Amino acid sequence: MAVFLPALKIALPYITQAVAAAIPAFTSRPANGKLDEIVPQQIAELQTAVTQNAETVQGLAIQMKEIIEDADAGMAAMQQQITILRRLVMLSSAAAAAGIIMAIWLLAQ
Repeated sequence: MAVFLPALKIALPYITQAVAAAIPAFTSRPANGKLDEIVPQQIAELQTAVTQNAETVQGLAIQMKEIIEDADAGMAAMQQQITILRRLVMLSSAAAAAGIIMAIWLLAQ
């Protein structure tokens, strides 16, 4: 555990900055200790934050749906191309086999 102390002493200023930046900017508790006035305001702020988060998540879900639909459409198009290419390979293989058979037949005569 003593090995981590120097690293902790070096990282501590950065950790405090990160924590200070990450703490939400909600109304803090007043110095005189009257919570009756602050609690409704904090609840309203939390409701606003939840609403904004819900809207953001909904927007992300819509974007994800569009991405998945586009990927599905692209996959369907690629599947059609693969089917066409398979048929083309079969056709060219058959033509090559016919050419080889014809060449062997002509050389045999």
